[in-house]
Amino acid sequence: MVNRVVIAAPGSGHGKTTIAAGLMAALRARGLRVSGHKVGPDFIDPSYHALATGRPPRNLDPFLQGEEQLIPLLRHGSAGADIAIIEGVMGLFDGALGTEGYASTAHVARLLDAPVVLVVDASAASRSVAATVLGFAQYDTRVRLAGVILNKLGSRRHADEIVTALEATGVPLLGTLYRNEEIHAPSRHLGLVPAAERASESERLLPELAGWISEGVDLGAVVQVARSASRLSGEPWRPPLAHDGPRTVVAAAAGPAFTFRYTEADELLAAAGVDVVEVDPLQDKELPEGCAGLYFGGGFPEVHAEELSANVPLRTAVARAIGDGMPVVAECAGLLYLCQDIDGMPMTGVLDASATMTKRGKLGYRKAFSPADTVLTVAGQRVTGHEFHRTIVEPGSGPTPAWGWDRTPDGFASASLHASYLHVHWAGYPELAERFAAAARAHG
Repeated sequence: MVNRVVIAAPGSGHGKTTIAAGLMAALRARGLRVSGHKVGPDFIDPSYHALATGRPPRNLDPFLQGEEQLIPLLRHGSAGADIAIIEGVMGLFDGALGTEGYASTAHVARLLDAPVVLVVDASAASRSVAATVLGFAQYDTRVRLAGVILNKLGSRRHADEIVTALEATGVPLLGTLYRNEEIHAPSRHLGLVPAAERASESERLLPELAGWISEGVDLGAVVQVARSASRLSGEPWRPPLAHDGPRTVVAAAAGPAFTFRYTEADELLAAAGVDVVEVDPLQDKELPEGCAGLYFGGGFPEVHAEELSANVPLRTAVARAIGDGMPVVAECAGLLYLCQDIDGMPMTGVLDASATMTKRGKLGYRKAFSPADTVLTVAGQRVTGHEFHRTIVEPGSGPTPAWGWDRTPDGFASASLHASYLHVHWAGYPELAERFAAAARAHG
């Protein structure tokens, strides 16, 4: 049995992440084992979930993983937990454009048969909040709206006015939270700042966040809502056990500049015979002993470009290793790190390309294919993925692209290198991990 509840909102900015992470921390403080999950491809919000729960972050996305994978992935990620808290994305019914809500929070809640608690920013309204709640409760009756938490209340009188109006909706009130300017996560060009970049501050605020939630939310009622979810059938997701021989080492970029990596990617590599060893390109001066492959995930190298550039020993070691044929997979931030420079700051120089920050970002789901055999793919491989960045990479002459979609080439690829903007959730494509692991073993 997976006791589960979805934390949703009418739109972005209502406080979903703060309240979801606060619920996780508060329930954990009461002795419950809590697993955190995020609807959609987002890497940043799950970093706060991991801090609050003490467990690896997890994502649930029908576009990236397939509808049939969501229950197995939820069961896998929540194994051993007493309750799963699933944070939604954007507004409850907002999904991929032109799809009538595909991959929305409501879509995921339906697939998981999970009750929903709606977080509503009440700072600019009073009785109208009840109309909002009623509309969300009735818009799609396949979604069970099991409660509401009012956020950013201004006063007790303000709260009383809304509480009275809510009685007519029949939706239970589970919490009233007043404005608290001391508890928030700072944001920048791609959303919130990841928890790893403000670890000490986040850890210091976590008990305060848990206390704030405990005072304003009926935690017992939230647990009861989660326990009202139906029993799920089907087996948990498991990485295929493809290798039982000697193991090999792959270095994975980590630290404040490289915070984006799906948990299941590490689990798939481990099952394929790879020991993933984290390396911080801001601090570490050399690659780990026995390193036979490199995995550079996503993050914010543009924010830390000066420090990355200053770490000449690691930049040199990475360039030398890749030049000697060491297999490397790089996603978005990793692509930038392999360039000649980021806004003029020297990087590893592996690729004949420069990266530049822009004023406009690129964000969206993609259906991509591989034009050629690479260290990660075979020609014709089709995947779903997403891109999310505000940089452009200007390539040199005639590179083989890593992916293509809508007649648009993306990235660079060869028999030993795969670098692109596209993030792919490997849980839906375990063969990618197996192919990369095999290349690392062969190189080692």
